[in-house]
Amino acid sequence: MYPRPIPEDAKIKRALYVGGVTLVVALWLLPLIAVMLTSIRSNEELMAGNYWGWPQKFSLVENYTAVFEQTAMLRFFLNSLLITIPSVIGVLILSTLTGFVLSRYPFRGSNLIFALFVGGNFLPAQVMMIPVRDLMVRLGLYDTVYALIMFHIAFQTGFATLFMRNFIAALPGELFQAARAEGASPFQVLRHVVVPLVRPALAALAILTFTFIWNDYFWAIVLTQSDAVKPVTAGLNNLRGEWTSAWNIVSAATIFVALPPVVMFFLMQKHFISGLTTGAVKG
Repeated sequence: MYPRPIPEDAKIKRALYVGGVTLVVALWLLPLIAVMLTSIRSNEELMAGNYWGWPQKFSLVENYTAVFEQTAMLRFFLNSLLITIPSVIGVLILSTLTGFVLSRYPFRGSNLIFALFVGGNFLPAQVMMIPVRDLMVRLGLYDTVYALIMFHIAFQTGFATLFMRNFIAALPGELFQAARAEGASPFQVLRHVVVPLVRPALAALAILTFTFIWNDYFWAIVLTQSDAVKPVTAGLNNLRGEWTSAWNIVSAATIFVALPPVVMFFLMQKHFISGLTTGAVKG
């Protein structure tokens, strides 16, 4: 049930609503603002205890340069790209295929398979930690980027299949009937009918999956050990341990790590909103 709009003449209610929203947004942005300000402070200013005041000296270039020159964050950043990009592509391909089959070509046991895809998302990560780690050790993939890629594809495909199945099932059935009448094979239907129509959904799913995988910390420390393969989340934790007192460097690295999901969202914002709203209307 959607909230009722506040009437124009209810000035007190509207003022309380605007004030409440402003307060919540300010509280939500306060930690981010603090990190951004800390990332441009000098270390001397932090040692003097100026944490919340306006910086007396801006060390923007020095702090962000130190992230690349004095830490291994660039290597961790590249590792995250090597993990996230193939994982997102794999999730999109598998979820589109499974969503297409489960929604348009039902077979005996398809509902059970779909339930397994969805049910896997409700398993706590702590329950899967030891079995997944042991599996990667037996496969010889532990402490490699392939372990994280394989796990993220397997884990994220469950939610992605739910998303794509519902989206594809909402497409007009007449399109599929017309394609079959023209003699199109299932793969041709998928390529020429489904994929062009679900591009907004794929864009929305790509952003969500990218954000989930990029920000993952739990599996980054479970499946990796050496700095050569650690993603940015695990690397940032190492940085915090090595630079305990240099919070300006840690804050600059944090802002640097947070940029890719934000940039991706703004680049694909139109498709992301279109995919979510279309799915909401059709679902």
